[in-house]
Amino acid sequence: MIVVTDTSVVLNLCWLREERLLPAIYEQVLAPEAVRFEFERKTASDPRFSGLHFPAFILVASPAFIPPVLAANPDFDLGETAALALALERGIADVLIDEACGRAIAHSLGLRVSGLLGVLIEARRRRLIPELRPLLDSITNGARFWISTPLRHRVLLLVGENLDN
Repeated sequence: MIVVTDTSVVLNLCWLREERLLPAIYEQVLAPEAVRFEFERKTASDPRFSGLHFPAFILVASPAFIPPVLAANPDFDLGETAALALALERGIADVLIDEACGRAIAHSLGLRVSGLLGVLIEARRRRLIPELRPLLDSITNGARFWISTPLRHRVLLLVGENLDN
């Protein structure tokens, strides 16, 4: 399966030191230049992400055209816009996006959407990681990736891990 990714998923997997999960799950991972730019801007400006490097296995390929439905959306950043445009242009049905607005638009365009939690769930199911809870704790406490309590519980139940308080 080929997937197009937005910045958040790659950035947070790199923060967890688990970027290796992407090529273990997906045949090929693509990202537009805007995503690489956002990644590099974040790592240069936010101390949480200092020292992280954009993974070399991700193929950078920007879309030739941004459809008006994406260009006109004020809630999108350049990475989300370019990622969805690239997926549509290349006929790639799967995208990795964490932001709610981007996920909603991707669904409305007929794309299959996953995100950081989806990648981690799939990695746990494939036994690529021994436990999910420590990664959730780490990403919420250290990188300040927000996960609601009900969503956290659903994720842990999906992978057969006990709920925590």
